[in-house]
Amino acid sequence: MSDNMHHQWLLLAACFWVIFMFMVASKFITLTFKDPDGYGAKQEPVILTAVTKVEEAHKPEEERWSEEFQPTGKAFTGNLIRQPLVHMERLELLRNVCRDAALRNLSHTAVSKFVLDRIFVCDKHKILFCQTPKVGNTQWKKVLIVLNGAYSSIEDIPENIVHDHEKNGLPRLSSFSDSEIKKRLNLYFKFFIVRDPFERLISAFKDKFVHNPRFEPWYRHEIAPGIIRKYRKNRTETRGLQFEDFVRYLGDPNHRWLDVQFGDHIIHWVTYVELCAPCEITYSVIGHHETLEDDAPYILKAAGIDHLVSYPTIPPGITVYNRTKVERYFSGISKRDIRRLYARFEGDFKLFGYREPDFLLN
Repeated sequence: MSDNMHHQWLLLAACFWVIFMFMVASKFITLTFKDPDGYGAKQEPVILTAVTKVEEAHKPEEERWSEEFQPTGKAFTGNLIRQPLVHMERLELLRNVCRDAALRNLSHTAVSKFVLDRIFVCDKHKILFCQTPKVGNTQWKKVLIVLNGAYSSIEDIPENIVHDHEKNGLPRLSSFSDSEIKKRLNLYFKFFIVRDPFERLISAFKDKFVHNPRFEPWYRHEIAPGIIRKYRKNRTETRGLQFEDFVRYLGDPNHRWLDVQFGDHIIHWVTYVELCAPCEITYSVIGHHETLEDDAPYILKAAGIDHLVSYPTIPPGITVYNRTKVERYFSGISKRDIRRLYARFEGDFKLFGYREPDFLLN
């Protein structure tokens, strides 16, 4: 009887030992093949190859990357496995729309000094950033200022320095010779950010003509009166610039007459095409304001600078498209004026995958 009990206890102990070893082996396998930071090590080379092919396919033969200037950045995988695919789709859409002859006048522009003035350079890390105002550009400028070594951290940068191009240490691409410009355009990591075109116009109107900061008085005292004189229908109306006045100005096919008078201040509301020439310049990444929480870290990773700097914290909900606000602003605008406005910005809507507003379809 005691021998039987002894054998049963030995058998039970052996079972527990087998179960324990199986649990240990399972844990070891999990720790070995699962990256704790959420980046799938097994998938990473595949994603990198795909991103590289998309980038290469988008360039003329003479502009392909040389071995010396191969980008050091890596694409996200793991929890952000969809990110490279999203950006590949955005570049593919851009290429297709750029080829559309029917939209050529709305999608193509010369790479002029106006465009080159919008592009900021970080030679140290081979990065070009095209400024698209009212899309969170201040934060990206801070990132580049730190990368260029002017300040050690984003928190150290005084707000009045960010847009002071005499002091912020951010050279514009236009400041280089033609050969240096071409080299950087061919070889550097290039990106810019977009948002819904109509929501961006609302943001520009509110910032420059409603909340108008004291250090930019010319928007309210010079530009607004110029728009009112030409586009306000009710001449007895004494209020400041209204959104419908702004829409009429932007949708006027002859708007350039005033643009010339306003100078570079128009950068806050001209099209992305006019600012960054996306069909002429081969951009590496196009971020979207609406998905900036994902796009910002992806861009830092793809540019190979995520270990050097972080994008400033994004307040919850601030980047979400506000359809109610857009519909409210356009509710008092005539269909004719809205259609003329859309006709000017149609290239931006199509190039970057923004749908035509519902209130235009009704």
